[in-house]
Amino acid sequence: MAATVEECLELQLLEVEMLLSMFPKRGEFSLDADAVPSIQRYLRNADGALPPQLEYRIALEVGEAKVKVELQVLLPHRYPQVAPQLFARSDALHRQQQLELNTRLTSHISSLDPGDLCVCEAVQWVKDNTLPFLENCQASSECAAKAVRAKEMLHRMWIYSHHIYRQELRKKIFDCAKKLNLTGFCLTGKPGVICVEGLQENCEEFWRVIRYPNWKHISCKHVENIETEGSIDKLRLFHSFEDLQFQAHGDYGLRNDYHMDLGQFLEFLKQHQSRHIFQILFGVEGKLSDN
Repeated sequence: MAATVEECLELQLLEVEMLLSMFPKRGEFSLDADAVPSIQRYLRNADGALPPQLEYRIALEVGEAKVKVELQVLLPHRYPQVAPQLFARSDALHRQQQLELNTRLTSHISSLDPGDLCVCEAVQWVKDNTLPFLENCQASSECAAKAVRAKEMLHRMWIYSHHIYRQELRKKIFDCAKKLNLTGFCLTGKPGVICVEGLQENCEEFWRVIRYPNWKHISCKHVENIETEGSIDKLRLFHSFEDLQFQAHGDYGLRNDYHMDLGQFLEFLKQHQSRHIFQILFGVEGKLSDN
């Protein structure tokens, strides 16, 4: 007989306890502070809404060089009856090697018996199977280093959301942009707008991370690629990743339904040589009061 959601969630908590004992050091196991309590509250009163899906990250060290590999885990409510969503990433791996590694990881997990807890198995598999990818990546990097790359590419993404309010979401956006050396901004409120610029692989990683596991009402409206000889830094429109919070339009106070003053946002875009983006984001041409 298939396990109930409550039984599945109890098993997930048992596995978390096991993983915490395996990775007790600070930074090895990252889990939102309210993740476990929210599940415990639901188990005490299963008549309420389901808690958020359990999401955490495990920092691993692979090989003698102790290369850092991060395993990102997202558990559906019915895991282990259904497969978990797993993604292994490392700054030491190129995109193609990372893709192949995760394809093989997914294949391995799908071969296991359904109903069994398998995150510990996934951890061990990543430890045992990542090293060949790292070695291949190092070899290809050494070959690439022999060829002088005369040109660099700046990638810029313009992202639109119905709204951006939650503090934990904003923290995730800023932490990710900083980690990936991206400049740009996040416009808080309704609507929400994010711009990131930097290396293409870093922008694409940012886009993947902030949508993970599932951010509704968000889309990448426009992408710009600019090629240059030398450093891409001279092409950046922004010198840091800024927090934009313009004055709300109308008397909405602190309620989560306030609309940002788009006139101020248009002026900001103009100051950063991006006025044309306003029409791409909102479908109308922006007009400044001094025009």
